[in-house]
Amino acid sequence: MKRSKKYNEAAKKIDSSLIYSPSQAVKLAKETSTTKYDATVEVSMVLGVDPKKADQAVRSTVNLPHGTGKTARVLVFAGGERAEEARAAGADIVGADELIDEVSKGRLDYDAVVSTPELMGKVGRLGKVLGPRGLMPNPKAGTVSPNVGQVVKEIKGATRAEFRVERGGAIIHSAIGKASFSEEALKENFVVLINALLKAKPSAAKGKYLKKITLTSTMGPGVSIDTAVAAKLSERI
Repeated sequence: MKRSKKYNEAAKKIDSSLIYSPSQAVKLAKETSTTKYDATVEVSMVLGVDPKKADQAVRSTVNLPHGTGKTARVLVFAGGERAEEARAAGADIVGADELIDEVSKGRLDYDAVVSTPELMGKVGRLGKVLGPRGLMPNPKAGTVSPNVGQVVKEIKGATRAEFRVERGGAIIHSAIGKASFSEEALKENFVVLINALLKAKPSAAKGKYLKKITLTSTMGPGVSIDTAVAAKLSERI
């Protein structure tokens, strides 16, 4: 793959034969950001699980202390008082049966979807629209909840990060902030994410769980992180 001059210059700052501590990786990810806009800093992790087995699926959410830096457009399936609660919390699109019908016909102007439990029987039929975008509400992800106002606040406040293992491979991607964040803020977000990931380890998973961790900024080179050091840091919180 042909890389840009900026990318190649940034890549020279990273020794691909080394694995770095989280602190070193965060510093390098900031230094090697190549975009003119405020790049997203993302963690990619390879896990020792078999995502094809239901008892080894990994999916959850975590509230990052410094947020992700992203502002999402939130759609909420709710009616009555809960619909009002969602609107008061800042939800962009709120509705019940009519909204479900709109989404079934292809409405796509939202980044996150939340639903009250009682509407999931109908929302479940939207799998073909929401599933491919990873937006189907799910109790494990905290997006099926009677407390829709709180969920909306967390998403709109950009504190909530969702992670889930890809079905095509045991890989997880999750944003931990922006390149403009301080090194300390990115490191704290990283440690909280790893802690949540370790807590979500399936009991059926055997052998080494954290197999590989890479930190990168949008369009920037990847920085390999020492998995043992990352796990020890997370144990302290």
